Amino acid sequence: MKRVTYKNIHNYFKYNGEHLDSHGLRIAAYYLIKEGEDYEKAIGKFLLDWFDDNWFIDLQTSGTTGTPKIIRKSKQALVNSALATGDFFELKPGDTALCCLPVQFIAGKMMLVRSFILGLAIDIVPPSANPLANLTKEYDFVAMVPMQVQNSLDELHKVKKLIIGGAKMESSLEQKLLGIKTKVYETYGMTETITHIAAKKIGKQAFSILPNVHISQDEKECLVIDAPLVSDERLFTNDLVQIINEQEFMLLGRIDNVVNSGGVKLIPEKIEEKLSDHISSRFFVGGIADALLGEKLVLVVEGEKQEIDEAIFNALDKYEKPKAYFFVPEFESTESGKIKRKAILKTLE
Repeated sequence: MKRVTYKNIHNYFKYNGEHLDSHGLRIAAYYLIKEGEDYEKAIGKFLLDWFDDNWFIDLQTSGTTGTPKIIRKSKQALVNSALATGDFFELKPGDTALCCLPVQFIAGKMMLVRSFILGLAIDIVPPSANPLANLTKEYDFVAMVPMQVQNSLDELHKVKKLIIGGAKMESSLEQKLLGIKTKVYETYGMTETITHIAAKKIGKQAFSILPNVHISQDEKECLVIDAPLVSDERLFTNDLVQIINEQEFMLLGRIDNVVNSGGVKLIPEKIEEKLSDHISSRFFVGGIADALLGEKLVLVVEGEKQEIDEAIFNALDKYEKPKAYFFVPEFESTESGKIKRKAILKTLE
């Protein structure tokens, strides 16, 4: 991949309503770092990094399944990702965008890069649970995590196209989004793929891949991603998938979440989908050590202890019914809202 730097930006680009070139953005960056809030300091630092003489950007992973780490990506790869997003979602110069995600992480960074490259007019607001609450403007393109979407349901009429990523979206939230005018997409990706390499419209089962992406499976039936314009290496994921065709796949769950209970392999995400309409609190199912079964399936619910109506398990197969229930006052989560399943289950053994 080419090792190039970027000094120019699209002439339609706007930052908080102002036409700024790279020189103007660097000046703004110094003020943000010196006088801004924490989220603004992160923006200032990224702006200086983007317009410096290096060919690369260092990115921090979310730490969902392990310790967060720093990975190095070429600026060209970020540009390629921005162009693919623009093609897939039919974004055009002059479209309005909102950045309400922390720029410390790749999703927030990419909202800025898309704006530089595609010529979007981007506004920046503090990352919050309901970023649209005090806004009167309408936006063509916004990215959020599920928690923000859940808290913004009454405000989504201000958004024409919304992409949701960063954490698994509950089916109950998806149902609420089916009846709104906003075009809503769930995305699939990770820091290593520079955010999404696939997306699906709400209500659809299968993800469609973005331009210049090729998919396959390994011997464990996990997704393998070949996206040479954003990654120099093939990426072997821990995501169990069903590949429908060269352009589409269905996401089944993560192989590291699979519970082997007495020789029966259970996919927690599929069980959770069946239970999602019956449990109002955040919850998940997973495996903890068991002398007889090796692992036993348990239900973990966020909040105070409550009665569980056994009837909610009627939709489950014989082996899918949890052997025990646990209540945790508050789930430990990553900054993007992903539940740290393994860490929570460890405390229950």
